[in-house]
Amino acid sequence: MRFSKEDLLFAIITGLTTGIIAWRILSFLGVSEFYGISFCWLILIVPLVWIVGVNLGYFLGRWMNFFNQFGKYAAVGFTNAAVDFGILNLLIAWTGIAGGVYYTLFKISSIAVAVIHSYIWNRFWVFQSTDNQNRRAEFAKFLGVNIVAILVNVGVASFVVNFINPLFGLDAKVWANIGAVAGSAVALTLTFVGLKLAVFKQSSKN
Repeated sequence: MRFSKEDLLFAIITGLTTGIIAWRILSFLGVSEFYGISFCWLILIVPLVWIVGVNLGYFLGRWMNFFNQFGKYAAVGFTNAAVDFGILNLLIAWTGIAGGVYYTLFKISSIAVAVIHSYIWNRFWVFQSTDNQNRRAEFAKFLGVNIVAILVNVGVASFVVNFINPLFGLDAKVWANIGAVAGSAVALTLTFVGLKLAVFKQSSKN
């Protein structure tokens, strides 16, 4: 498989989304500059990284077909994480709450939106599903995989935030995001395996 115009367009769109959200989250956390330079440069850098990542996936796919999809999945996965973190931090900023039961509710809400975003991108770009007749069954399986991933994600994030004291003198807002990173990292790999083997196995072009 080769890098297409569609891949270029989608890598740019998801990269821009990730770059913008990451920039705004860093500003919210009080990390507005890097050596005196605003993090707005992420808006330009992240799309380039996504383009390189998708191309790298295709390159490695010459030897292992698995990577043809994983390069795109990684780009979508990090964009989903950006959507998740963006909503999470928006709720924290709105309420001023960064822990306890409300944090868990915020995390569930942010992941729910990210799951819808994930289905659209995974179906039409990553796995290029052509199974229109069984779309409901496909989405039901997709939800099943993501419900498991959400439980893992929320569980890991909540454990880190609520049962481990912030390390290195980090404040509650930063520690809340570290918990979210830990949860997303574990769920990312779990979700790809589930989607590959159970959801888009028969309907995928790849």
